[in-house]
This record gives sequence, structure tokens and C-alpha cells, in this order.
Amino acid sequence: MKREGQHITRISTDTSAIIDGAISMRVKSGDYAGLQVIIPEAVVAELEAQANRGLEIGFKGLEELQELRKLATLGTIELVFAGRRPNLDEVKLAGGGEIDALIRETAQENDALFVTADRVQSQVAIAKGIDVDFISPRFIEYGPLKIEQFFTEDTMSVHLKNGVPPMAKKGSVASVQFLKIREEPCTYGELKFISRELIERARSDPTSFMELDFNGASVLQIGNMRIAITNPPFSDEVEITAVRPVAKVSIEQYRLSSVLKERIKEQRGILIAGPPGAGKSTFAAGIAIYLHDMGYVVKTMEAPRDLQVPKEITQYAPLDGSMEKTADILLLVRPDYTIYDEVRKTSDFHVFADMRLAGVGMIGVVHANRAVDAIQRLIGRVELGVIPQVVDTVIFINKGEISKVQMLEFTVKVPSGMTEADLARPVIIVTDLESSRTEYEIYTYGDQVVVMPVGLEMKKPSWKLAEGEVKEVIERYATGPVQVEMISDNKAFVRVLEHDLPKVIGKGGSVIDSIENILGIHIDVRKFESGETKAKSPQKEFRPIIEKTKKHVILNISELAAHDVEVYAGDEFLFSATVGRHGDIKVRVDSDISDSILNAVEDGEPVTVKPL
Repeated sequence: MKREGQHITRISTDTSAIIDGAISMRVKSGDYAGLQVIIPEAVVAELEAQANRGLEIGFKGLEELQELRKLATLGTIELVFAGRRPNLDEVKLAGGGEIDALIRETAQENDALFVTADRVQSQVAIAKGIDVDFISPRFIEYGPLKIEQFFTEDTMSVHLKNGVPPMAKKGSVASVQFLKIREEPCTYGELKFISRELIERARSDPTSFMELDFNGASVLQIGNMRIAITNPPFSDEVEITAVRPVAKVSIEQYRLSSVLKERIKEQRGILIAGPPGAGKSTFAAGIAIYLHDMGYVVKTMEAPRDLQVPKEITQYAPLDGSMEKTADILLLVRPDYTIYDEVRKTSDFHVFADMRLAGVGMIGVVHANRAVDAIQRLIGRVELGVIPQVVDTVIFINKGEISKVQMLEFTVKVPSGMTEADLARPVIIVTDLESSRTEYEIYTYGDQVVVMPVGLEMKKPSWKLAEGEVKEVIERYATGPVQVEMISDNKAFVRVLEHDLPKVIGKGGSVIDSIENILGIHIDVRKFESGETKAKSPQKEFRPIIEKTKKHVILNISELAAHDVEVYAGDEFLFSATVGRHGDIKVRVDSDISDSILNAVEDGEPVTVKPL
């Protein structure tokens, strides 16, 4: 081999070239065949330390040394170990370059060509007058990985464990099956080969990353696959889990209402919540693409970086292991929107809140079994009074669909269920976006933070009957509308017009006392506040527009948006429901009700909707 007119007889390598497997590859290709290959003892020490800490790159480097030993045994190269082993102080200063200096020193002392895949190492060596062969990242066409043979078009994840047959999750987000994909169990050798191949690809492919590398666990991002590799003692056996998205990331499939789209575009604080595997990250990626297409500057904060977004959207990982430092950089970049995937630890919530209060539109992805659970995760991590400024919208995803959207607002009022005016306090009201109904109130009570369900969610079925009885009695005395709300088994709120108050209460409370004795419950009578009364919907039938999609039968009656209604097929009552804010009632395709609706349409019977 010739280099700058000199005949090269020996090379000396550093740790990066060994881990990349570059030396054995060049020996086999003939570039380094017949040469003396010098391995500095500092390289061996560094690989040994990495392997002892359970890091995959350490094992990968030791395997490369074993491969070089085989080539030396065959006479293809002469393998020599030289230089001195670093002492404890030099190991502690490794981050400052002490071990790298020892490695360069070995090359210089042996008058060898210095081979490295580390750009900084190569620049320092050139400055020192050392002859360098810098191996740049290999921009080559990569063949298929062995783990890819376990994937099919509908495979969401592959689960490999030593001594266990390979398993996979297949299907769509809405319907997943955990299946055995091979009868023969995985072997230790097979899994170690797959893990080494994955580690090598992550290090050599510029489009892949090693996101995390701990003692016994590594997380890689290779293309659109997120891969977790675990080893004893962290796990009881070697295990490899590879996950990839199977759903499209267009938000059109979610049928977002115009109101929700506007909320998303207003640089708000939004949480996308749902159980594991529900499709939260897929929806977040769709939102990121939607905002980018609308002309917003969008960035992401991820660990690992697995959102499927176009190259125009930059994906940031923890800077020096810290999302706080990443946030500092992002505040200088000043994006319109940042997608934070995933918000789990207290520090994540603090970073999310700081960026939101700094004026950045934030969308966070959190694990939760209900929409309100996502809000509760903020309690104790963000001051209660600031929560609506940090998060004002929660989108709950279940089985790949938007199942609920909640809005947060801040006000001062008497919490529901309390009657005395002097109990008024700051309250966070959680409202359903579609129906505009208050579902929860969050407030402090003593030293505790209370998340209290209100409205329909806390009512017992018997309360509906009781409300009807109370209303019937009160209407004997009132000339105007009467509104009754049961708040417990033995207490009700009644609202009437101001001019009806004396008639209902009676002189000295005689009338209301009599009514309470008859019904056996306590009644709190109040007047309607300004604008609280509403004209009743006309009692007539409406013919909805019926649409069938892949997952739903949709009845559209825009005239009755946000009203409670009953649905009939001919004269047969089918069900009651609340019409969405945009006039839609959705019924799942696989339900008996949807069959009744479609059969009525097919038989020519009218499907009608009547307001309650």
C-alpha cells in the first residue's frame, strides 16, 4: 500500500475504527493485507471497560479484535499489541482526551499510519504531524437486516427472547393480535448476532442513531424502527424488541372538526393522551406534518427520535443527556410549535411548562387511561393556577381514533356541590369540546387538590327520575321554565324565573317546606342567571344525512348540534344520544344499532331524530 509516496508497512488503530469493524473489512478487501496491525493497549482497555459496563459497543469492539486475531492466524496480517495501558487518573480524564493522546502516542512511536473513524482524533493527529487514514462514514447501500425477516406488512412490533419462540404484534392500532411467528425458539447465538448487526448499523449508517446505551440496555433508531436490546443482569435473558409504525400519519383520517383544527393552529398547550399502543405518536406526527404544511416552524423533542416526520422538521434528542439543555437551544431557535414525545418524568413536565409559558406552542404526548388522567399528571408538577396556561386542550386517543377532546378554563366560582357563596375559590373547569358540558372541576380543598366529576358523569340513574318528580311539583307553583339538578340522594338545586321565586318559596318558606316534606329531600331554590334560560328546541322530527365510513355510521343533523336527541327507525326507538358540536352522531359499524340504521335505509324506512 502506498501513501504520499511512502511504502506503508504498519498501521495503528484507535477505538472508533475497531468498533466500526473497519480494519478487518479493509484487510479482507486487500487494502491492509500483509501489513502489521498495531493495537494500542489503551484501545483494549477502553473496549474492556465498555464491555464490563454492559455496553454493546464494547462487545462489538472485542469481537473485531477476535476477528483480527483469526486473520493473523491465517497469515493475512501481523497483529501486535503495543503502548502502555492507561492508569486510573488517565481513565478519569478520558473525556478530556487523555486516552486518545495515548493512542496517538503509540502510532507516533511505531511510525505507523494512524487509522481512525473519529474526525476530532484525525484532526489532532494531523496537527501533531502523524500520517492519518481517516475512515469517513460509509455512505453505501445497506442490505436487509436479519431482524427484518420477522416483519410483514401488518407487523407493528417483533419480540425476540432467548429460549422463546419469536412473537409479533400484528394488525392495526384498532385491532392488534400477539402471535407466535415461528415454532423454533430463539437461541443466544442468533440474538447476539442480530444485536451486533444492529449496533454496527446504528454506528455506521448516518440515518441511524444509538439513542441510549446503559449497563445491560441499548436503544437504537434504525430507519423507522425503534429497537430496544436488553442483556443480563438488567433482564433475565437477552431480549430484542423492535417496533415500527404501520399507520399513516395524515390527520385527514381522524376527521378533525374545524373547531379543533383552529385550536391546534392557535399556538396552544396541547396534551395527546392515551394508553400504550393507542396511536398517540402517530397522531402527533400527523399534527406536526399538518402544522408544517400550514407554514409553521415545527421542531420535535424526542428520546428516542422515532416520530415519522419529513426532513424539514428537525428532531432533537436530549442534549448532553438533558432535555432542559435541549429546551434552551430550542428557545433560541424559536419554533412556532414543538412536539414533545414523550412527557413522563417530573423534569419533562417542567420543561414543557417552561417552554409553553415562554410563548412556544407545545404538543406533549403522555400515557393515560382517561383524558382527565393526563391533566392529573400535571398536578403537583405545575402550580394549579398555571395549569390552564400550560395545557388548555387534551386530545385522548384510543385504538387509533380521537375518542374525547377536553378544554381547560380558569375561573372563580363556588364548586359544584357546595352551596355557600363564601366558599367561592379559583376553579379549573374541564369541558368536553363537542358537547360543551362541564365534566370535571379541579380546585383546592384545605391542603388537598380535588378533581371532582360533575354533570352527567356523577349522576346516578335514580337521580333522573327524582329530577322529573321535583320538576313536576315545582311547576304547579311556577309559571315559567323550571330547571332541576340533583346533586346528591337527598338534595336538589332548582332554578326558576325571578318573578316565580316568591310563589315557589312562599311566605316564610312555607311552600318550599311543604314541598320538601312531600318529596323527602332538601331543595335549594335559586333564580336563573342572565342568559341561563334557553328556548326549547322545537318538538319536531329531523331527517339526518347518513354516511357510512370504514369504522362508523355517521348521522349528521347540523340543526341540533350539542342537543340531546332520540333516534328512531320508522316508529321504533333505537337510542338516545348527544349530537356533537358539528352536528354528528357516530355509531360504530360493528354494533347492532348501526345494523338497524342501515337495514332501515335499505328497506326505505325513515330514520328520524327528535330533540329531547
